[in-house]
Amino acid sequence: MSNCSLACTPDFFNNFTRFLRLALLKILSVLAATLMAEDLYTGSQEQNQQHAVTSAETETIILGGGCFWCVEAVFETLPGVVRVVSGYAGGTTPNPTYTEVCTGTTGHAEVVKVEFDPRKISLEEILEVFWNTHDPTTPNRQGADVGTQYRSIIVLVQPSQQRSIVEQSLRRTAQRFSSPIVTEIVEEVPFYEAEAYHQDFYRKNPHHPYCRAVIAPKLEKMQQRHFRLPDEKDTQ
Repeated sequence: MSNCSLACTPDFFNNFTRFLRLALLKILSVLAATLMAEDLYTGSQEQNQQHAVTSAETETIILGGGCFWCVEAVFETLPGVVRVVSGYAGGTTPNPTYTEVCTGTTGHAEVVKVEFDPRKISLEEILEVFWNTHDPTTPNRQGADVGTQYRSIIVLVQPSQQRSIVEQSLRRTAQRFSSPIVTEIVEEVPFYEAEAYHQDFYRKNPHHPYCRAVIAPKLEKMQQRHFRLPDEKDTQ
């Protein structure tokens, strides 16, 4: 049988057709995967750009006023606050653990990093809440929490923009207290994020004994007091 005869058989045409179909499917699969990868890359770029814009529009201040579970819970309730992260700052030990900080030997204070949108809430208003939700006149203590890790502290993230505002706020607040304010003001010291189980502690553990005994009453008292926040101004 000649080669021409073999090439013209039905089996040859069926096999050749199957081969072309598989080859076409392979090409289409590769093309689809390429297009999907490009879409994912573009989407990732857009998300990164959006995040960068959001970060550029916010400001950050680091505050310590006792146990960070309590301070975090207070600032998470404020309109205009974008993110609150519990951590440690003001000491000398790099990357401290909670256990180490509790010994009082690291020099660190329990703090929260507050990221906020200045178009919705100002630094002055953030500080007003800060002064009113802890006692800035008691050194190394807030209520039953005693130790250097519980001291009152403000860490300036942008000193050139924040120092004058913080100092003016402190002077105004000092007039309301009979004892001197002992709040420490420091600039651009390292912030170390606390362990994951400390983040959003009140939200995740509202029935924890400390949350029920200390945080919940403080939040209730805070809601009863009149803080001049943006949403309240707009309705007056």
